[in-house]
Amino acid sequence: MANLYRDTGIVLRVQKLGEADRIITFLTQRHGKLRAVAKGVRRTTSRFGAKLEPFCHVDVQFHPGRSLDIVTQVQTLDAFGVGIVNDYQRYTASCAVLETADRLTAEEGEPVLRLYLLVTGALRALAAGERDPSLVLDAFLMRAMAYAGWAPAVNECAKCGTPGPHRAFSVQAGGTVCPTCRPPGSASPSSDTLSLLSALLHGQWEIVDELPHAARRDASGLVAAHLQWHLERQLRSLPLVERKAKSEEG
Repeated sequence: MANLYRDTGIVLRVQKLGEADRIITFLTQRHGKLRAVAKGVRRTTSRFGAKLEPFCHVDVQFHPGRSLDIVTQVQTLDAFGVGIVNDYQRYTASCAVLETADRLTAEEGEPVLRLYLLVTGALRALAAGERDPSLVLDAFLMRAMAYAGWAPAVNECAKCGTPGPHRAFSVQAGGTVCPTCRPPGSASPSSDTLSLLSALLHGQWEIVDELPHAARRDASGLVAAHLQWHLERQLRSLPLVERKAKSEEG
């Protein structure tokens, strides 16, 4: 019993193991990313099957195993999935949050408290449904890239540091670039788009709410391109995210 340990975490993904078990991948508060076996969780009589689904925020007890630790107790802290799974926008945005977190934590067992807090906050906001899910996702992605050291420059030239605003954006260069440093093929986003990127990065929602909806799609495209450039592969869930704000539906 002395070997048991507890942590709180978000369920990132689940994989089948044998006929009744699953491998659960958690992003935890103190131990970073962990994979553990939940025995018998696929049986209808399982006492914690529904608590170990993606988007669940749980308190978990683990028993160390030879290759993978074993889940022995689970208590739900936040059932974020209740406010997510029945809404396509929220669901796809939440899937992109989980996939990004999974990709950013290649090493298991390494503490990633800031990323854990970012994921928890994003899922809480998506489950509440008070903001456009695509904005919540882009705010999360901007902050997650800042955590990883990849935040795009938006207020200065990414190459020489000359203060902006600058009207060119290059993913390869690292963000906005001045006329001198601008490489061929750079994008030319509007000033509203660049203001939106900065506001999302810094959580300035009062500025986000004042900017026109037209800037959101361009900002989302730049965020996605910047993230996937650094990840060196495309997120499977990101193309499925519906970028149309509900207020624009008609």
